[in-house]
Amino acid sequence: MDKKNYKIFLLMAVFTIFSGKIMAQYTVSGKVFDGDTNDPLVGANVVIEGTSTGVTTDLNGEFKIEIPTNDPSNLIISFVGYLKESVLVDSNNKQLRIVLKSDVLSLGTVMVTGSRFKPRTIADSPVPIDNIKIEDMQQTGQFSVDKMLTYTVPSYNSTNQTISDATAHFDPADLRNLGPSRTLVLVNGKRKNASALVYVNETPGRGEVGVDMKSIPAAAIERVEVLRDGASAQYGSDAIAGVVNIILKEETEQSKFSVNSGITTEGDGFRIGSDFNTGFEVGNNGFINVTASFYDQQRTNRPGTPGEDVLFGVGPDNSWIQQNPDLGMTVGIPELTSSNAFYNSRFDLKGGASLYSFGGITLRKGTSYAIYRTPYWVPDPFNLLHESGTTYQGFQPTFNSDILDNTLTIGIDGERNGWGYDISLTSGRNEVDYTIGNTLNPSLGADSPTNFRAGGYEFGHTVSNLDVGKQFGNLVFSAGTEIRFENFVATAGEEASYVGGGAQSFPGLQPSNEEDAIRYNVGVYADLAYDVSDNLLIGGAVRYENYSDFGSNVNWKFNARYKMLDDILTLRSSVSTGFRAPSLHQIYFSNVQTLVVDGQLQNEGTFNNLSPVVRSLGVPKLKQEKSFNITAGIASNFANNFSFSLDYYHIEVDDRIVFSSQITSNDTTSAVGSILNQQNISALKFFINGANTVSDGVDLVIGYDNIILGAGDLSLTLAANYNNMEINGTINTPAPIEETGINIFNREERSRITSARPQDKVLLGITYKIGDFTATLNNTRFGEVTWRHPEDPDKDQVFSAKIITDLNMSYKFNDNLGATLGVNNLFDVYPDEIDPKGDPGTDLGGRFRYPWEVNQFGFMGTMVQAGINLKF
Repeated sequence: MDKKNYKIFLLMAVFTIFSGKIMAQYTVSGKVFDGDTNDPLVGANVVIEGTSTGVTTDLNGEFKIEIPTNDPSNLIISFVGYLKESVLVDSNNKQLRIVLKSDVLSLGTVMVTGSRFKPRTIADSPVPIDNIKIEDMQQTGQFSVDKMLTYTVPSYNSTNQTISDATAHFDPADLRNLGPSRTLVLVNGKRKNASALVYVNETPGRGEVGVDMKSIPAAAIERVEVLRDGASAQYGSDAIAGVVNIILKEETEQSKFSVNSGITTEGDGFRIGSDFNTGFEVGNNGFINVTASFYDQQRTNRPGTPGEDVLFGVGPDNSWIQQNPDLGMTVGIPELTSSNAFYNSRFDLKGGASLYSFGGITLRKGTSYAIYRTPYWVPDPFNLLHESGTTYQGFQPTFNSDILDNTLTIGIDGERNGWGYDISLTSGRNEVDYTIGNTLNPSLGADSPTNFRAGGYEFGHTVSNLDVGKQFGNLVFSAGTEIRFENFVATAGEEASYVGGGAQSFPGLQPSNEEDAIRYNVGVYADLAYDVSDNLLIGGAVRYENYSDFGSNVNWKFNARYKMLDDILTLRSSVSTGFRAPSLHQIYFSNVQTLVVDGQLQNEGTFNNLSPVVRSLGVPKLKQEKSFNITAGIASNFANNFSFSLDYYHIEVDDRIVFSSQITSNDTTSAVGSILNQQNISALKFFINGANTVSDGVDLVIGYDNIILGAGDLSLTLAANYNNMEINGTINTPAPIEETGINIFNREERSRITSARPQDKVLLGITYKIGDFTATLNNTRFGEVTWRHPEDPDKDQVFSAKIITDLNMSYKFNDNLGATLGVNNLFDVYPDEIDPKGDPGTDLGGRFRYPWEVNQFGFMGTMVQAGINLKF
């Protein structure tokens, strides 16, 4: 054998041996049990360490997994609320009995579903829960967590906003159409800080405060748990509609890097994102998982093209309008650049305790666009925005936001003398600073800047928690306390931004708007869950809260679950009370803002709840909202791969805090008219406990997995929500205003509560996997929404239901490299166009083609996107 052939033979031998090791495999079977009850655990995860290959246990707690090598391998067995187990297996060790012990460290997880101590499976839960892996959320093809949830959970809604100042950079999100303020958001079971922004523009969620859901990168998330039931008795304020708990990754065996990009078929809205996640063990007793993320999106533009300006009486023969039939408008998603860094860590200490810490920071810059200032509307006599000697074209003001969000938690948990405990401290803050660009302040003449620092807002909280729990036979007891400190800050802009009439499009915050408000509250709770028998579980909780600014509150909850037909069928129900404290934003927020009101641009003043102005009008001090919740449902696992749940809910919210309509009067002798004249504004607004609402709805979830179809597996998911929201009774109008005949909450504002979100939404997902190729086809039907005219019912408009189809595909070239290709809104569906019905205020004289006050899914059209995923 010559040297050349010898080398070939040697290479072939090595390749054969290597290939044999790759192709050789053996099968391991086993059963996973609860260490306390010795019951089989349904849905436990069994994963080959260092890979993404894994299975889940069936209804009997059994599993079967193929090991793609002859070498010994470690299996990692995990289940929410239990300690992980690592089991070494080889080809001679194929049948396993695995026992998982309860993890008292997970006291704060939502998966406890009615108990803050020992978690149960979703099928065993007395209240409805969605437990969604991030991989399933990413199959929607959406880039941010709030949009992923919109296309995964039918009762969750968030849409892109446009021409709405800073609101366009946050996008209000809510659960069960109850507004952003009434959904509690947790990270690893700890309360996430609210954003600094209160939504005051004419969008869904107006007058509300929510969590900045864009501040948490998807790459840092392991899964999201959505508790669809009131939980104020366990978690305190805000948990009226439910709880969203974001669980961060703990991966230490591999690193992941991905790049994704997309662009609309109109050629705009280009976006690109990249993520890196890695983890590593620290010694033999700890881990750190780290995520870095970057995202950038360009604007889209879908304006109307009226070809005339009826608001200003300028006809189609105007030369500027002939060149600019869209009146210069930019209507679409804003420009946005975001950078994130997150971490999650845990270290074992002596005595069965563990030290844990997690947190992150987000920096986001956004640019949205105000209403275009046409040359016949706002002049530029001093050539500030156009060159001398050139034809003046008007100008496009920009609204630039700099957003900083950070969160940090550190804690110790463990078990001592049979008691589980968790002590933690959480700090979080959200800041937003405004810059108004490419505009001017006419009152300053030639001295006007063209960019203005317009001020900003900050909100932060510090939360300390102590939770303890213990199991006494069939009884699980838990209790705890929470102390929370909150701070809201409003900072004035530079003088040029507000002096005189202020900067065009957004007068800056004035020194009179500045605030530095604080409050604290103390809460204590107790929680019991009792297994009366193998089939019947009952539970209850009570919580007391005391706030420094408005007093105390007590809430309670009772729930029950009964299993039938050998655990195939589960009946469940809960009844509870809840509350929401008025946010510091709603108490102290004040400003002057240029808004479009009934087709007219006007300066509108918002006065804070402690202002002598609103007190003189009879507006009382804000107090807490109170709620009453009922949930009843049925859940079932008919087979290993088929699950079903149907839940009804009824939610009453009394003394709901609302943002009033524009309060205006031409009678300067009246109390309202006198105030408007003194403040040099055309309308005023305020927050008030103004409405009682009632919601009735149904959630349906059906899953059918691992259907053998040809050489591949098919999975089907059908999820739906129906929600009917009504305002119960009359609006609470202060007597001095009611006497003047002024409506403080008109038809348009009411519709923002009752019909701005779809009354029904249906999701149908189809996933087919064959070998290393996976294709997912999602169809989302958004029900109709209704915009109501402030005064005239004949000018209302119903925007019909639409179906959005998304197709996303992925292929694994090997264990380290994969690619994705997707098309969102495959059939280029848009909402119905606005019909002004003779009222130019409805579409701002044709400037808007699609609805923005009521919004089902945005109006971006088809987006094509692709990505590369690396694992190493």
